[in-house]
Amino acid sequence: MSRTRKVTVSTSDNSVHGHTVGWSETPEAPPATPDPSAAAFFDVDNTMMQGASIYWFARGLAARKYFTTGDLARFAWQQAKFRLLATEHAGDMSQAKEAALAFIQGWRVDDVERLTEEIFDELMAPRIWAGSRKLAQRHLDAGQRVWLVSAAPVEIGRVIATRLGLTGAIGTVAEVVDGAYTGRLVGDLMHGPAKAEAVTQLAAVEGLDLSRCAAYSDSANDLPMLSTVGHPVAVNPDPALLRQARERGWDVRDFRTGRRAVKIAVPSTAAAGLVAGAVTAGLALHRRRNRTD
Repeated sequence: MSRTRKVTVSTSDNSVHGHTVGWSETPEAPPATPDPSAAAFFDVDNTMMQGASIYWFARGLAARKYFTTGDLARFAWQQAKFRLLATEHAGDMSQAKEAALAFIQGWRVDDVERLTEEIFDELMAPRIWAGSRKLAQRHLDAGQRVWLVSAAPVEIGRVIATRLGLTGAIGTVAEVVDGAYTGRLVGDLMHGPAKAEAVTQLAAVEGLDLSRCAAYSDSANDLPMLSTVGHPVAVNPDPALLRQARERGWDVRDFRTGRRAVKIAVPSTAAAGLVAGAVTAGLALHRRRNRTD
């Protein structure tokens, strides 16, 4: 029996597009002729930006004294080790899910979105790959819609999409009651095959022709999503994805150079759950301190 997963898509509101550090204002281009049957889907971590969005979110929380930079450094090392050993198996995904649940429980959605906006401007905007941003803009200029697809909470994806002027975001969905997270997920983490399923469902709802759509990712974990569309592109690919791209004749774009490419081999999307664990501890400590002050 097949299962149907509910897909929640957050659409950015360009009318509230805020100032983004590192981006200059440009004259508004004339509206493109809409191309409603084609779209593009971009992974976020190491594809649209250097590193993992949840990692930079944690960095921003550390700067705000939610936890120490030492805690962050330890979890960053765990992430790097996690990625190098390629241990994204079922047990690791379970740990990532549990960390994500603990991270969000009791937090209000508007607080997470406010902090994400601040932290994007401070830490994420300078780490957006200019090449990836240009690729996304080409689709927009062609009248096509562009969605981010990430294992990060959909609220974080929505903020990033809004800041970049994209259509919206598909991400991990957390249950919300009375404006606060309950600590339960709606469905599974948006990772691996779940991304392909979400893209397929969105295409059905929006009337997209997947053979005319494009998808971009750095990771072999996203092979299901890349295989779903007619125009897959490997961006800053890991070795496994690079091999597959060459074998299948897919386009490859690498915006890294030399030593810089090695240094940027940081948090993967699944491993980002480990940083969420560090965030969890920090938020719990922060809440305890607030109750005792």
